[in-house]
Amino acid sequence: MSRRVSAHALAFSALFLSLTHPAAADGAPVTMQSMRDFLKKKPGCLEFTDQCSICRRDGETVTCSTPSIACIKKDYACTKTDAE
Repeated sequence: MSRRVSAHALAFSALFLSLTHPAAADGAPVTMQSMRDFLKKKPGCLEFTDQCSICRRDGETVTCSTPSIACIKKDYACTKTDAE
């Protein structure tokens, strides 16, 4: 019985992992934009987020909040610009 439970647990884990990250299921490498590249492309962005942390830029200094435990990082998005 324990082998059957272990096999089911392993199969469920593999299925769960493949469904929770579509790029991993496709076999495609997951590439995330670096913060440095994001800020170079968005020089007027003062505040931004990756859905895990909220970051603020003050000149050359960037300060970010601590990410939550169950965070799924996404691409950076600007939430406040110097024009606002």
